[in-house]
Order: sequence, then C-alpha cells, then structure tokens
Amino acid sequence: MSYSFVAKKMYRMPTHFGPMMGPRQHPDGRKFECVDNPKTLSISVSFLSNAEQLERLLPDCFELDEKPIVTVSASYMKEIEWLAGRGYNTLGVTFPAVFRGDRDNVRGAFLSVLWENLTDPILTGREELGFSKIYCELPEPQISSTEAQCSAGWLGFNFMNMSLSDLVPKPVEMASESGDNTIDGTLHYKYIPKTGEWGVPDVAYPVITPVSGGHRKIVEELVGDGNLTWNRARWEDLPTQFNVINALADLELVEVLEGTLTRSIGGKDLSDQRILY
Repeated sequence: MSYSFVAKKMYRMPTHFGPMMGPRQHPDGRKFECVDNPKTLSISVSFLSNAEQLERLLPDCFELDEKPIVTVSASYMKEIEWLAGRGYNTLGVTFPAVFRGDRDNVRGAFLSVLWENLTDPILTGREELGFSKIYCELPEPQISSTEAQCSAGWLGFNFMNMSLSDLVPKPVEMASESGDNTIDGTLHYKYIPKTGEWGVPDVAYPVITPVSGGHRKIVEELVGDGNLTWNRARWEDLPTQFNVINALADLELVEVLEGTLTRSIGGKDLSDQRILY
C-alpha cells in the first residue's frame, strides 16, 4: 500500500519518509518561538554604487528604490533551536527595491543572493520561502576589540574578503537616524525550473519577508570603517557561481558608507513569508 500525504504537514523531497522537520516544523508539531536563539554576530559593509548596474539585477516586477546603496552582510548564528543547538553562517547582498503590484505596494531590501554553509537551511529556505540561497564556505570571523575580518570561498577558492576597523559603539543619534519605519520587509524572487521544459519556470513570483514580528533584540552595535573585496573568478575557479561573483565584483564602488558589527539574540521562524501580488 502506497503512502498518502498528511494534511497541513510540511513535506520536502524525499517525501517517502513522511513530513520533514525544519525551522517551521518541530517533531512534536509545535513552532519554534526563537526567543533566546539564535545568537547572531553580523558584520556588514554598505557602499554607494551604480543605479543602472543594480537595475540589471532586478526581475521586471521590481524597481530600484531611492539611492543605489548595496549592503553586504555576513552573519554567524549559534544555538539554533531547530538545529538542536547547532549553528550556521550566511553571506547576503541586498539593495533597496520597490514592488508595485495589483494588490501589494511594498519596499525593502532586495536579497539578490544569500550564501550559506549548511545544506539544511539552504533547502528549506529555497523551497519553502523563496530565498536565493546557494552554498559556500564561511569560516568563523576574526574579531578583536576594534577590528573584524571575515571571508567566503568555495572548495578552496576565496571570493570575498570583508573587514572593519576603528570600531566604536554606535552613537545614539545614529541609531535613531537609521531607523526606517517605511521598510516593509526583505524582498525576494522565487524561481524553480520546470522539469523537462528547460528554460521554463515551474514557479516564478516575488515574495516578501515582513519586517514585523519576531523576537530579535540587538545587544551590541558597533560602527567603523569598512573594506570589501570581491575576487573575480574563472569558470575553472567557480564552475557554477563565477557569474555571480563577477557581477558583484563589477559593481561600481562609489563610496563606502558604513561598516557595522552587531550582536543580537532571537528572531522568528519566517512562517509569515508570503507571495506578493
């Protein structure tokens, strides 16, 4: 007798062994509250870039919003409950965008790519949420009282280096100025190809991670001078990602605006992710 799918349970391939556990499905059926986890350290550099270059990275349902500011952020997460206390690291590249649809009119940071160093969050994030996730090696950062350094690579090829220097606590006036209540969330474009019809999507639509909700609390925020370098790659260096790296390396760096180091606790399970119409 073959198996049947259980209603309202989340499945991923392989489906043959029943519902799959993940960040939005505990074995006992409860949700993960994300109150005291993850514990996250983030290193970010923002820079003013070229509007025309960024527009070429946007699907046609999005428009570039205001200043062409790119933010590259590496995050190192520990004690994640849905991974039974384990952690993983990420590297994301965002810039401001707007979606104007038949029902939704939203603005936020468009996530062009998110590298992660663990299969489990890559699969759940791509399939369930529509994050543009791919794999890379993300070693632990080097942190001192006033400096931070991090890197990213793939099978031994280093493609990104980011560093912060002269770190000091973020002034209160800077913290108040940086708050932007008009941001609706993080914007994504979910795309899954159709089997057998190569070049045709099975799924293709915009989605949003709402900024509201969750339990994230910032416990420390430092600012300083930032430095960012992308190392251009050949096909031989990065067979499946060289075009991604080179597109980012080609972005004009007009001016480095800010480097930040943030420590935070808590988050959310992202079950509020939704399609934009």
